[in-house]
Amino acid sequence: MAWVCLFIAGVLETVWAFYMKQSDGFSRTLPTAITLITMTASFGLLSVAMKTLPLGTAYMIWTGIGAVGAFVVGIVVLEETVTPARVIAALLIVSGIIIMKLASPD
Repeated sequence: MAWVCLFIAGVLETVWAFYMKQSDGFSRTLPTAITLITMTASFGLLSVAMKTLPLGTAYMIWTGIGAVGAFVVGIVVLEETVTPARVIAALLIVSGIIIMKLASPD
């Protein structure tokens, strides 16, 4: 169950990052509200996952899912630039997430 909570927390991190961008410096009400709600839910689920998962594992995977998710949303939704270096960087993060999961005792 901790891994499911951690995955959902990571996805919610992507959501709040996107809506933080859409909030235009917290000057738009709805995107700001979505940011705060999803941020709170993300932190809450991360804390549940950390009850049983090691700190380093949980935090690294949470931030990795959020970082790669935000990268993909930036490209797909916001039409941000795709460069070989950015793709390689994202693949390195994904590799780190996989290795951390495989190395976790839980």
